[in-house]
Amino acid sequence: MQQSPIFTHLHDLLLWLIPATRKFPREHRFGLAQRLQDQGFDLQHALIAAVYDKRHTEEHLIEADVLLTDLRKTLLLCQELGLLQDGQY
Repeated sequence: MQQSPIFTHLHDLLLWLIPATRKFPREHRFGLAQRLQDQGFDLQHALIAAVYDKRHTEEHLIEADVLLTDLRKTLLLCQELGLLQDGQY
């Protein structure tokens, strides 16, 4: 069975996100960095739940959309604070 492109892209995002957040200054590593990682894994969980919980697929997809928006806003904040290099956002 071929994996959905969204899971491939999310995996790539997590592979980039974890090392990128390790480079955050100490004062942000346990706040913003941890929050970003948690948001990424929560998004992954919501998408997996959408695949396996057929009766509530739509609800899980709505949750995933909200989590993705939240992750994007947090990444934007990190970019504006100079925690990400230019072009990473």
